[in-house]
Amino acid sequence: MSDDVQRNEQPDAAHPTGGVPVATMTDPHMQPYARHPARAEAVTGLLLLVGVLGFAAYGAVYFVNGSTQWQAVSLGIGFIAFGIGLTAWGKYLLPQGPFVEERHPLAASQAERDALGAAIVDRGRLVFRRRGFLGGLLGLGGAVMGVVLAFPAIRSLGPLPKKTFDHTHWRRGVRLVDIDGNPVHYTDLETGGVLTVFPEGHVGDAMDQTLLIRPGGPLPGQTQAAPIVTAPGRETWGPQGYLAFSKVCTHAGCPVGLYQKATSQLLCPCHQSLFDVGAGKPAVPVFGPAPRPLPQLPLMVDADGFLAAQSDYHEPVGPGFWERS
Repeated sequence: MSDDVQRNEQPDAAHPTGGVPVATMTDPHMQPYARHPARAEAVTGLLLLVGVLGFAAYGAVYFVNGSTQWQAVSLGIGFIAFGIGLTAWGKYLLPQGPFVEERHPLAASQAERDALGAAIVDRGRLVFRRRGFLGGLLGLGGAVMGVVLAFPAIRSLGPLPKKTFDHTHWRRGVRLVDIDGNPVHYTDLETGGVLTVFPEGHVGDAMDQTLLIRPGGPLPGQTQAAPIVTAPGRETWGPQGYLAFSKVCTHAGCPVGLYQKATSQLLCPCHQSLFDVGAGKPAVPVFGPAPRPLPQLPLMVDADGFLAAQSDYHEPVGPGFWERS
């Protein structure tokens, strides 16, 4: 065994653990990479502070429901400044290295392992003690960013739906109006006619949209048409040969916009669900993926001859959530 190896394996006063000593904090390789550390620390601190302010500005703009452009600008400034600040800290204010130690026996003693672990922990603490201001900004930025990024996850959910999914705006006596808001008279549609209608005062509402059809009309020489009964208990729901069904398909919510007069069927063009309508046919699906019939709106004719609703739908409209056994 050579004298050099023997010296490396033997503890001495300067190196009590034996082997190659752990580099001290005064080692040139342990110094910051920046030529002017104080200046680099100031610039890094400024960047981290700008990042914190950017995150805070985003939170404020989002909270007051400001424009999405300003939200993007403020959040972008926060991420860019904070990211550059962290990069500058790591590049210019941490020890530059490289750290190379001479060849020595690979088997380390317990004392050497303890010394190395203690040195790593101490150096990590020392870095943050020396850069306490930057460490504070780092923690503040992380906290602010975490809070403001939680805003969209909480506020954007909107108010709780509660019972709004269970009902539409149809009520007893509410007239049927077309897309222009004009009330529909019982003489407006010919036999085989179809029209999209809404409750008066709620034109354009997606869940209220209803398909009004007139499968039957008055016989020759008559002005009154017989009511159409689609199912027991619905004897008064189809006055003057009119029927009304929800236009929201029970499969995926697409609009059921096509009526085939020859077969007396409603068709959803999205996924080809087909519904039988007419006497004894309460819009039961006979083809396609729709799982249940279209809800029927009870109709009546008011004193002025305009079509109106007897009530809201007797079951929720639409797909998924509405499905019942």
